[in-house]
Amino acid sequence: MNTQSLFASAAINIGLAFVVLSLFAILKKQPSNAPIYYARRLSKGHNIHFHHSLSIHRFFPSVSWIPRAFRVTEDEILETGGLDALVIIRLFKFGIKFFVVCSLVGLAVLIPVNYNGQDGSYRSYHSMDSFTISNISRGSNRLWVHFSCLWFISLYGLYLLYEEYNGILVKRIQQLRKIRHRPDQFTILVREIPFCTEHKARGCYVDHFFSKHHPYTYHAYQMLYDGKDVEVLLSQAESIARKIKDLREGPMANKHKRERLLLDASQEYAISLQQEKLQVFCEKIRQLQREIIIKQKELPVAFVIFKSRWGAALAAQSQQHPHPLLWITEMAPEPRDVSWRSLVIPYRILWLYKIGVVLAASVLTIFFAIPVTAVQGIARFEKLKKWFPPAMAVQLIPGLSSILTGYLPSVILKGFIYIVPFAMLGMAKAAGCISKSKEEIKACNMVFYFLVGNVFFLSVLSGSLLDEIGESFTHPKDFPSHLAGAVSAQADFFMTYILTDGLSGFSLEILQPGLLFWDVIKSITFGHGKKKNPYLYSLPYFRIIPMVSLSVLIGTVYAVVAPFLLPFLIGYFSLGYAVYVNQIEDVYETVYETCGQYWPYIHLYIVIAIILMQITMIGLFGLKSKPAASILTIPLLLFTLMFNEYCKKRFLPTFHHYPVQAAAITWQDLFSLVISNFLITFVLSLWVEKAGLLAFRCTSNLQFALQKLFFLDGLNLLQLFFLDGLSVF
Repeated sequence: MNTQSLFASAAINIGLAFVVLSLFAILKKQPSNAPIYYARRLSKGHNIHFHHSLSIHRFFPSVSWIPRAFRVTEDEILETGGLDALVIIRLFKFGIKFFVVCSLVGLAVLIPVNYNGQDGSYRSYHSMDSFTISNISRGSNRLWVHFSCLWFISLYGLYLLYEEYNGILVKRIQQLRKIRHRPDQFTILVREIPFCTEHKARGCYVDHFFSKHHPYTYHAYQMLYDGKDVEVLLSQAESIARKIKDLREGPMANKHKRERLLLDASQEYAISLQQEKLQVFCEKIRQLQREIIIKQKELPVAFVIFKSRWGAALAAQSQQHPHPLLWITEMAPEPRDVSWRSLVIPYRILWLYKIGVVLAASVLTIFFAIPVTAVQGIARFEKLKKWFPPAMAVQLIPGLSSILTGYLPSVILKGFIYIVPFAMLGMAKAAGCISKSKEEIKACNMVFYFLVGNVFFLSVLSGSLLDEIGESFTHPKDFPSHLAGAVSAQADFFMTYILTDGLSGFSLEILQPGLLFWDVIKSITFGHGKKKNPYLYSLPYFRIIPMVSLSVLIGTVYAVVAPFLLPFLIGYFSLGYAVYVNQIEDVYETVYETCGQYWPYIHLYIVIAIILMQITMIGLFGLKSKPAASILTIPLLLFTLMFNEYCKKRFLPTFHHYPVQAAAITWQDLFSLVISNFLITFVLSLWVEKAGLLAFRCTSNLQFALQKLFFLDGLNLLQLFFLDGLSVF
């Protein structure tokens, strides 16, 4: 790829981003688009201020949303979207902090060294190679500058990773303390419950087992049932209910609304027919919910509720039975996070589902190699002309070859990549995960490793193959140097990829063109004249985290090889930060909260990027006839691996397990609960004039709590102090 192609790609992406962001700034000011661009705020009942008059301000683009995004604090993001949303923002912040320093090192040190590093008459075919390590002569002492920068960048990246991991861990502990009162903190999920032959059911076995082995903390249980038939009937009943609502709010109803007249006879007859159908479905649902019918569809799965977080934590993290495939326990997800369809899958055959998912992902990875190789063929247009002469016809149109080789390959690749996260999420849902968050985490892993294998490695290998196959035959002795040049020459392709993914990708993310198109179609067809509901969707972690992590990997690997790429990454992460702060504040809804469980995986992705950078430099130092630098880089690689193992021991267990100490109540918690109960009692006594009754409850509850303190950790305190007191009000 020549300089003209790179400039063409940059110009097209910048121009497209300018147009899309300007269009977004105008559309966001229109009240009719509020369900798209203010979905979260509208769902929370917030008032959105618009200029309802046809003033110029409504049709003039504004960039005020960008400074506002940078003014939003982490505490505000934490309150709005939770710790998982903050993890996304911290990932962008990490990229900005890391690549700003790397860019300073690259622009001030590495680029001058690279540009003046060619002592001989050799000139690389790629014009951008003069700014890369491929321009350094073999055996040159200038490579020690790259060696020093490699150590500095690696150690700085590991330092940032440690600080981020420690910061997220602190916020996770704080978040867990805030959600101590949630029901899922007292509940565990039990799978593979044996069948009781005496009572012909599993429920009685659950009660007997936990009453015997957890007598002081066990409280109750709830069996799960196969409700596919009920779910089908419910969906049909909801459809009929929507039809009734549409008939009442239809055009005829709006037509007679001013005169306050009744619907005409035909509409009344249609509504009555739909109501009769709805009653029939409701009766069928009641019959399926009868106790005898329900017991026949009982699943070997139950939610077991404990009187204390301490008891739930111990039961969830211990083996309940000598047979490891019986009485499988784990902490229950919060209700909105449960993946109900996966609980139907028997635990004993989950491994078959996982193998099927791995095979499906492998097939997708293999077939994806075809478009990646085709993209590299377009990018290496100069070499492609030698193998396919008809391609020379493209040069007849001025500027077309620059667009074809600079912009088109990254767009095609990005288009194919767009469908990958959704395909992987569908596979992850078939793997039997008990919660939506685990499905998205699994999808994150699958997408990231897919992108590393196909987008990074396959792009490098296929590009090198197309670029060097002729030179290898004509000059076989120079193959190592040509290979090193080919690896660094891929920087221009990844430069265009970063531009496309950042400028065009983030711009289209904030514009939401798909929702805009659907809203227009809906407004002129079946949704005409109806009130618009907000388009609420959850933050797509399975798509954001792998894509951004791939950009971190590309920038890290090329930080020493081709530092000219680094300034583009600063713009990439800055724009992404502004876009997703806006989306978290205004658009996306928080569907579940894992308290930062995504960060350990992000940490691993970045560590993999640093390791790949070090391995690449070991190979390049060897190809550049500097074996001493290669050998001295090996301790850095070992240190990085040791750092990763240390983080696994230091931070990871707190993300995967629930600490018993954090689950148990302390004397400080007891004191605060007593004070809270007293204040609630006092305020309620002023409001409802029942001071005598409330004071009696306060005293009796306190005595009971103190008696139970030595056996329980405080669930009863929460129930008595808050639930009992508020029930009087």
